[in-house]
Amino acid sequence: MNSNEWCQRTIFRVFIMLLLLTVAVKVVANDTIFIKVHFLYGSKPQRAFKDTESKWLGGRLGGHVGIEVEPNKIIDFVPSGKFHWFAKPNNKHSKFVIHDEDGFWTVFGGRAAAAKKASITIPITADQKQRLDQIFTAYTTTTPYDYAFVGMRCAAAAYDILSQLGIVKAYSYHKTYRKIYYPRKLRKQLLKKATKHGWAISKQPGISDRRKWERG
Repeated sequence: MNSNEWCQRTIFRVFIMLLLLTVAVKVVANDTIFIKVHFLYGSKPQRAFKDTESKWLGGRLGGHVGIEVEPNKIIDFVPSGKFHWFAKPNNKHSKFVIHDEDGFWTVFGGRAAAAKKASITIPITADQKQRLDQIFTAYTTTTPYDYAFVGMRCAAAAYDILSQLGIVKAYSYHKTYRKIYYPRKLRKQLLKKATKHGWAISKQPGISDRRKWERG
């Protein structure tokens, strides 16, 4: 075999190896499972529009959090019935609901296109997805805790689910709602993790001049 033939065969082999590697990478990419954590920023009416704009639960420090478990299928924790200042384990006024994207972004009213929001895309394993599906079925069937001012709310509830998947550190029930009191607490933690791990982040500024939006 002369040197030209050897070079041609070597180049051909390298080409085949690169082709197979590309196919393998595409297969792995197609098999990757993702969830999205959506954050609707808190807001309150500007002074000039306080009589016409709606007040949101929690105001500027409120907002909302939901986990997109499948495309356009978001699970989030909301009050149901009379609002409780203190959690009542035996009289739960709460539920986990399923929203599509438009329903989630407009949960407090307003237009989705005008809302300030952030979404973080997180890759998970097949085992994590199986666990998430189990949580989804259990929590939407029977709410695990009450929704209360001193107790679990949307951010703490989302943190609870993510902790069971190993995405964030697990805390006890009481420590969870004490530490993750506002959506901003969870959002800052996940944005930091996203930067570290290269997770995709999508943000949209609040464009309505009728409302004063939460920072961050």
